[in-house]
Amino acid sequence: MSDHHHHHDHSEPIAIGANAARVVVGLLSAIGVLVVIAAIVLWPSSQHVDIPLPMQNAGGGAVQTEAGMVVMQDVGPCGSPSIGKVFSDQPEAPRNNAYICQRSLITLDSGPNKGNKTLLEIAPGPGQPDLHAGDHIRLVRQTDPNGTTIYSFEDYSRGLPLTLIVVVFVVVIVVVARWRGLRALLGLVFAFAVLVMFLLPALLDGKPAIPVALVSGALILYAVLYLAHGVNLRTSSALLGTLTSMVFAALLSWVAIEMTHLTGLSEEQNTNVATYIEHVSITGLLLAGFIIGSLGVLNDVTITQASAAFELAALDKSASRREIFAAAMRVGRDHIASTVYTLVLAYAGGALPLLLLFSVAGRSISDVLTGDAVAIEIARSAVGGIALALSVPLTTAIAVMLARPFGGKQVSVAPARRARHSKV
Repeated sequence: MSDHHHHHDHSEPIAIGANAARVVVGLLSAIGVLVVIAAIVLWPSSQHVDIPLPMQNAGGGAVQTEAGMVVMQDVGPCGSPSIGKVFSDQPEAPRNNAYICQRSLITLDSGPNKGNKTLLEIAPGPGQPDLHAGDHIRLVRQTDPNGTTIYSFEDYSRGLPLTLIVVVFVVVIVVVARWRGLRALLGLVFAFAVLVMFLLPALLDGKPAIPVALVSGALILYAVLYLAHGVNLRTSSALLGTLTSMVFAALLSWVAIEMTHLTGLSEEQNTNVATYIEHVSITGLLLAGFIIGSLGVLNDVTITQASAAFELAALDKSASRREIFAAAMRVGRDHIASTVYTLVLAYAGGALPLLLLFSVAGRSISDVLTGDAVAIEIARSAVGGIALALSVPLTTAIAVMLARPFGGKQVSVAPARRARHSKV
């Protein structure tokens, strides 16, 4: 009696339905052309936008920062005439002992005054930096009305530690995921470029938020999915499912914001935008944030569903489309449950300081939950969750049609090597 062992190489193309393949490839090609045309139409102009007042220096230009290092730190009498000024040796002594504060002697490591020193005096209090000798910091360089250069504390210098963290991240991804990990990182760079070079300038140019966000999202998805997972029908089914789900997310976002009258003005950054960049719609920013924020989780779920459907179809050649769909949906339901937790907890984690303030404010829980700041996170989580749930059956159905063709007629997208058979 002989027993057949089938060894499937799932990296090889899987037989597909000719009509289903033509439909999916045709749809994605047409959508791709429309996205490129829309990107050209919506491309931001080169108009000049004045620097918002809080971000200007004394002369109305961009704030200049320089590198510095704390070489001496102590607590003592403050009020030195040398505070913020440039000197080469030691600061002048305070003219009186009116108050005590932290005194920091800083060496300037960049800019026109490199090699000289300056003095910072920081009164203790909430939000004030606690500097120590050896700290690397960034200093704002400005000039006073008399033309004298003045330095003030801007922030800690994080260039080197951030670079090290990013390098470790890249190395780990490439070592574990190899070429696919490297391609995923390239997709991430492309996504960032789309946001910086197209999305933000277009919103700043006053272009409508939903079309701009949809075009940006589509450009990102085409690049990220095909770079990370290869140009094949498995990836194409995930891409089509993600694009469709993104459109649902856009419509749901618009409905949610309109129904709940969310303004976004509870967040300081949005208030600054409304005050200093008046032609930019805060509601539009919220919409774009909802749409772009849903892409990562949608991509995660759809590529998993497409892979599950194709693998199940390859493992059991006798399984019907309904059986493959049902099995893949069982995987999808587990994925939905875990991803919804991820989605909601990620937003809740970002809102912890806000929730902490509300918890000591003595307000009712209903007031807290329906306030603009928390309501935005609830609406964002709900929209992402709905789009996520809808993407699972949609992507699974598309993938099943490609993995198990109708009518038994099959074609191969590339010359496929036959599975090896061995008899025992």
